[in-house]
Order: sequence, then structure tokens, then C-alpha cells
Amino acid sequence: MVEFVDLLNIRIQLLYYAPYHSKYNPIEGCWGILDQHWNGGGAKLVDVEVMLSWASSMTWKGLYPMLSLSKTVYQKGISLTKKAMKQVESRLQRNPLLPKWDILIQPL
Repeated sequence: MVEFVDLLNIRIQLLYYAPYHSKYNPIEGCWGILDQHWNGGGAKLVDVEVMLSWASSMTWKGLYPMLSLSKTVYQKGISLTKKAMKQVESRLQRNPLLPKWDILIQPL
């Protein structure tokens, strides 16, 4: 995210929902609607094409989703060194009242 902020030269504020508070997260509501859409139609999600077809036919608040299939294989087990993480942390401005849940990243 820090690289993304620098690339676009904009600030980004990350606001996280605390664990077990998904009812307040709008994207979680969308997943619930998608789940009902699949189950309500007796969908058998046997392959990617069927899944994408079902997902593209759902609506949420009158809107259809924008879908794309990523076939990128990501490497597992990659992490930053402590030194690199310290550099990232120096760029993060954490809200003192909610340091885990409210983080501002300013561009350089």
C-alpha cells in the first residue's frame, strides 16, 4: 500500500473492522447476497465458468458486479525483513485511539 500511495501520489486512509464485526462491513453484505443468489437457484458451482456466470447475474442495490478472472499464482511465505518492515511502519500514521484499525499513509 505504501508503494501504491507513492505511485499515485495520494494519501490513503485504511479503516479496518474489528474481528467479528462483519455486519458493519458493506462488502460482507454483498457476499451474503451472492451466497443467497447461488443457493436460491440451486446452483452447482462445478467450474469457474459457471461460478462467473452466476456471479455476473446477481445484483446488489441495483448494481451488477464487475468481474475478472485472475489466474495469477502468488508465492507463499514471502515476508519483509524487520528492517524493511520498520521502514514501512515509519510511513504509517496510526490513530492513537484506534492504532490497529485506523492507519493513514501519506505519499513521500
